[in-house]
Amino acid sequence: MHQDELTALAREAMLQRGLQPDFPAAALDQLQQLSAPVPAPGGGVRDQRDLPWSSIDNDDSRDLDQLTVAIESPGGAVRILVAIADVDVLVAQGTPLDVHAAANTTSVYTAAKVFPMLPERLSTDLTSLNQAEDRLAIVVDMSIGDDGSVIDSNVYRAVVRSQAKLAYNSVAAWLDGRAEAPERVRAVPGIEHQLRLQDRIAQTLKSLRASKGSLNLSTPQARPVFEQGVLTDLRVDDKNRAKELISDFMIAANGVTARFLERSGFPSIRRVLHAPRRWERIVMLAAEHGQTLPPEPDSIALDAFLSSQRQARPQDFEDLSLTVVKLLGSGEYAVARAGRGSEGHFGLAVSDYAHSTAPNRRFPDLVTQRLIKAALDGRPAPYAEDELGTIAQHCTQQEDMAAKVERQIRKSAAAMLLGDRIGDAFSAIVTGRNDKGTWVRVSQPVAEGRVVRGFEGLDVGDKLRVRLASVDVARGFIDFERL
Repeated sequence: MHQDELTALAREAMLQRGLQPDFPAAALDQLQQLSAPVPAPGGGVRDQRDLPWSSIDNDDSRDLDQLTVAIESPGGAVRILVAIADVDVLVAQGTPLDVHAAANTTSVYTAAKVFPMLPERLSTDLTSLNQAEDRLAIVVDMSIGDDGSVIDSNVYRAVVRSQAKLAYNSVAAWLDGRAEAPERVRAVPGIEHQLRLQDRIAQTLKSLRASKGSLNLSTPQARPVFEQGVLTDLRVDDKNRAKELISDFMIAANGVTARFLERSGFPSIRRVLHAPRRWERIVMLAAEHGQTLPPEPDSIALDAFLSSQRQARPQDFEDLSLTVVKLLGSGEYAVARAGRGSEGHFGLAVSDYAHSTAPNRRFPDLVTQRLIKAALDGRPAPYAEDELGTIAQHCTQQEDMAAKVERQIRKSAAAMLLGDRIGDAFSAIVTGRNDKGTWVRVSQPVAEGRVVRGFEGLDVGDKLRVRLASVDVARGFIDFERL
C-alpha cells in the first residue's frame, strides 16, 4: 500500500537526519502516569469559561493549540483574546516527555503520517483545547485600535472552554459568501457575530502590517489524498480568509508575548528572518517585470512590487511568490537578551516576534510558555541565556531537518504519481540553485525535482520546459532534463 510504504520511508528519513520517530520507553512510562489536571480558577488563574471561545484549524486537525474570542469595548477598541493550551502543566521541564520534545523540537508532518512532538494522548486530548472541555490556558489579551495597532495588552492564566471546533475551509467559504454558515456556527448563539467581528479586526491587523512592508505571498502546499491507503493525488492547499484570520491573530499574539517577556526583564527565543542575502537577484527579478527596487533590502518596496504583480498577472503570482520565498531564505531562532531586542522578521515586518502559540507542536513555544509562567509567578527565568542560545540553535537545526524529511517524502509521493509518465514534458520554474544542483517545480501533480541535463545558466525564478527523465521513490528523487 502506498501509505504504508511512504510511512516506512518517512521513519527511515527521520532516523537518517537525527530525528526520533518513536517515543522512548521512559516517555511512554511517564505518559501512563498522567491524568487530566483539574482546571480550577483562583490563585492568579481567571475563570473565562463563559466567553464564546472557538477554534479554527485544518479539517483533520486534532491537536488544538489556540482558541480566539473578540470583545467589543465601549471606546471603540476591540479586545482580541488568544488562549494558548497550557502544555507545561503536564509536560514538566526535564521530564522524559520534555527531553524527547527537546530532541525533535517539532512535529513532523510527512505526506504519509504525522510524527507528533508529544504523544497524541497529550496533544489531541489532555493538552488540546477541545470543544466542550475545561482547559488551562495562557491568554494573550490585546486591545486593537481602529488602525490595527495594539494599544494595550496583557498576559495571564485562565480556565477556558471551547464552544465550537471549526475548520478553515468551511469558515472561509461562509465568510466569502460562497456557502452557508457551518453547522456549529449556526448551533451556538453569538458565534456568527464573533467570527465576523474577528474577521474585521484581522483585516485591520493585516493592513497595518502591509503598510510596514509585510509580504503578501501565495505559496500553497500540496496535501496528499489517499483512498483506502492508496495515494491518488497531491492536492494544493490554498490560503483562505479563515487561515489568514488565525495567522493575523497569532502574529499579533506572538508580538505581545515577546514584549511581555522584555518588560519582565526575561530573555526570550525569537523567530528571526534576516534581510535577504540574495537581494540582488530579487532586484533583477523585478527588473524583468519592468519594475525597479532599491539596491538595499526594502520590504515595503518589495511588497509594492508583489502587489502590482498579483493584480497585473494573477495567473503567474504563485510562481513569483515561490521564487521570492526561495530567495528570502529560511527563518531561524535566536535569543533576545533582556533590554537588547532582536533583529526582527523581514517577511512579516515585525521587530518583536516570539513563537508561543503552538506548544503542542513546537518546542520553542513550550520554552516560551515556561518563561511566561515564571514571569507571571515572579520566579526567576527557568532557562539561563546561554541555555536558551543552545536551544535556539538546536531548534533551528532540527526544524531544518524536519523540513528536509517532509520535502523528501513529498517527493517520494510525487515520484509515485509520476512513475508512469517518464518522457512527458512539463512547464517548470527554477526553485533552487547551488553547488549541488539546480531544482525546478512542476504542477499537476505538484512536484519538485533536479535538472540533470541542461541546467547551465539557470537561476531561481527562470521558467523553462523540462522532460521527466527518471524517478526513484525510495530516495525521493525526481530527475528532469531541459528541453
